[in-house]
Amino acid sequence: MKKVIITGASRGIGFELSKLFADAGHQVLALSRNHLPISALKHPNITCFSFDLAKEESLHKLQDFLNDQWKQVDILINNAGKLLHKPFKAISSKEFKEVYQVNVFGVADVTRICIPFMPKDGHVVTVSSMGGVQGSVKFPGLSAYSSSKGAVITLTEILAEEYKETGPSFNVLALGAVQTEMLEEAFPGYQAPLTSLEMAEYLYDFALTGNKFYNGKLLQVSSSTP
Repeated sequence: MKKVIITGASRGIGFELSKLFADAGHQVLALSRNHLPISALKHPNITCFSFDLAKEESLHKLQDFLNDQWKQVDILINNAGKLLHKPFKAISSKEFKEVYQVNVFGVADVTRICIPFMPKDGHVVTVSSMGGVQGSVKFPGLSAYSSSKGAVITLTEILAEEYKETGPSFNVLALGAVQTEMLEEAFPGYQAPLTSLEMAEYLYDFALTGNKFYNGKLLQVSSSTP
């Protein structure tokens, strides 16, 4: 059984992923700012605590947990994300930085903490967006979000090269539309072809086996526009 860390676990894909891994017998550390929804499950295979990617004290808490309790991480799923839907000219520098703090710097920080605890066959999966893929259809109002999602695609490619001899493996999934609260914020009224559970099931399988076939790869997981 694997030890799995999932960020953004309070709702949507992260919440469903946490349940899938835990129900299959894996040990899950489910991290999110609001830990109450996942705590309410009272699942014996899920550990959770309040965690904010943008705060140093949360990162220290994760470091201490790994040092003192788990000692190993087999799978890290960087699923947490921050959306800002606003015209570019109306976005303040502070708002732009806040998106990057979660979607880029937070991903880098959590990954940096986990790597020393990961075996050669470990797997880091980062959830990006089709909006961050070069040449994909772009939508106004998502300049901070989409550009940040492009940044983690490049970060994944670089880390895979940097750790190709020692592991773990790194891959990034650019998701299309999934029926989540975040999608509703970005595209009000749009009905996505996939539910959170359906995408979570795909991610579950990929996190467990994808590193046997891919390393440093961007996979576009989308059947629609957006």
